[in-house]
Amino acid sequence: MAEIWKSLPSWVRNIVVPILVLIIAINVVGVVFSVISSLVWFAVKALVVVGIAAAVVVLVKKAAKG
Repeated sequence: MAEIWKSLPSWVRNIVVPILVLIIAINVVGVVFSVISSLVWFAVKALVVVGIAAAVVVLVKKAAKG
């Protein structure tokens, strides 16, 4: 690997490789952010559904008593 690195021209080592690393890092951060945000959004949706279901159960029990 060191031989390949040393055989590259200096402009590739100093310009192209850092740009590629930056692009890859941005994509990895984007994927991580996307996964986390989708999990949080799923949790919010699940909590809303559970809340609505609990409200329906309470209302049905009230209606059955009355």
